Amino acid sequence: MASGDLAVGIFFMLQTALGMLGNSALFCCLIVADFARIRAKPTDLIVKHLTWANFIVLCKGIPQTTAAFSHTYYVDYISCKLALYFHRVGRGVSLSSTSMLSVCQAISISPSNSKWAQLKVRIPRITGPSLGLCWALQLLLYVFLPIYTTDTWYGRNMTGIKDFGYCVVISSGRLISKLLVLLLAFNDAVFLGLMLLSSGYMIFILL
Repeated sequence: MASGDLAVGIFFMLQTALGMLGNSALFCCLIVADFARIRAKPTDLIVKHLTWANFIVLCKGIPQTTAAFSHTYYVDYISCKLALYFHRVGRGVSLSSTSMLSVCQAISISPSNSKWAQLKVRIPRITGPSLGLCWALQLLLYVFLPIYTTDTWYGRNMTGIKDFGYCVVISSGRLISKLLVLLLAFNDAVFLGLMLLSSGYMIFILL
């Protein structure tokens, strides 16, 4: 095994292990708080969904680590499609949940005389449906990914592929690729923009 592959394997292994440990600790704290009947904050539900989304994202590190340590490791056709699809969905939900958490925190600390104050009492009612909408949006947004994903055994002789080590994504054509890039970039830009605006608003209020 080359030293570069060994370093990549160790990096993925440490990243996955530490991420799983941190998310497990956070999730256990939330479960203990539920059993102890501690009054939950409106943001606790968002943190729970964010934890699950991070778990899904981190699961990709398992085949990545195995592929880095062994060049003979292959993921089967169906598992490859599901692994990349749910990784991208988890990443999207993680981004949208973080953005939503930032917006809720900004509304929570807004002054009582601001126009955002009336939203404070509505946060507990709209949090659940908003999270469900985030999951549905990301599931639909990445529905194209399994179509162009295949395992390394079938995709190794194809041209225009993106190799992830354990499976590959086939090129969808120049026009479709551009449309998909624009769609995904727009999705990320919207949630990042909301996060930046809410964070800037909180800094302004605190100052």
